[in-house]
Amino acid sequence: MTTPDAGLPAYPPVRPRLSVEELLAAKNTQPIRSLDDLAADTFESDEELDEFLAFTHTERHRDVA
Repeated sequence: MTTPDAGLPAYPPVRPRLSVEELLAAKNTQPIRSLDDLAADTFESDEELDEFLAFTHTERHRDVA
């Protein structure tokens, strides 16, 4: 008699244990040196940002009452 999952790979897949340093080296990451390193032009205008913030605020408070 065989088991139902005979021959199937383990789930979740077994991954090698790497240290944080090894993971960072594999991704070729660099330390953050200033806030400018984190800057991103996500919104094309201040109005677009304001619309996003208003939407986010509304959604977070939708079920509160």
